[in-house]
Amino acid sequence: MDTLIESKYPETLEALNTLQKMQLELFYKKLSDYGPGNISLGTRLENEEDINFALLAIAFRMNDKVQRLMNLLKRNTNPQNEPIIDTLDDLATYALIARIVMAGNWGK
Repeated sequence: MDTLIESKYPETLEALNTLQKMQLELFYKKLSDYGPGNISLGTRLENEEDINFALLAIAFRMNDKVQRLMNLLKRNTNPQNEPIIDTLDDLATYALIARIVMAGNWGK
């Protein structure tokens, strides 16, 4: 790590560290609830076609979250069921899952 950056932006880095820990806890819970099949869509992610299919499904899920976020921000309202923070957490988690899928490590 760059100690100059750490000394210049300690609160920002601490906030990121805290959020990353929260993301990992959320990831554990969701993986426990849904298992890896929710992302692999019944495939074994053994070939490029399966991986692309899973990535496309993740992109659709992310798009749903982005559309929800844009709608809530445009209306400037607090949702009754899913807070904006939950939507942002889901987007971050889906992005990381996509990276794991692309690296060939999903479900292993």
